[in-house]
Amino acid sequence: MFETPFSVVGTVITDPVPRRVGDQDFTRFRVASNSRRRTAEGSWEPGNSLYLTVNCWGRVAEGVTGALFKGDPVVVVGHIYTNEYDDKEGNRRSSVEVRATSVGPDLSRCRIKIDPSRRVPEPAAASESGADEGPEEADEHTRNSGELPISA
Repeated sequence: MFETPFSVVGTVITDPVPRRVGDQDFTRFRVASNSRRRTAEGSWEPGNSLYLTVNCWGRVAEGVTGALFKGDPVVVVGHIYTNEYDDKEGNRRSSVEVRATSVGPDLSRCRIKIDPSRRVPEPAAASESGADEGPEEADEHTRNSGELPISA
């Protein structure tokens, strides 16, 4: 099956709805992506809009549930497709949907704080790789504040 890679920046327009499908977590929500354009006078006017349904499975669904809500700015990466179905009256319908591989906040439009208690330390992997661990001040700042240093 050919899958079309897709990314969209937008706003969550429905609260994510978590469910269980078989033995997997599943979460669905809708996103609106609205463009704007500058007029000759320098003001902004609304452009085209894209509304789509985002389907999240497994770990992506777990991460979205309780973290994103209606009105939140998001970036969604996944595979876009058209879902065709028959409605209750028997009419043929279609909707544009994305099977998300990654979902996160749009940091150009919001601020977040990383919860350091959710981090899983892997000191053996870092020291074995020979990677530069950076200055001690940055590590100490990260441990104390939960924020990432600029170089991260």
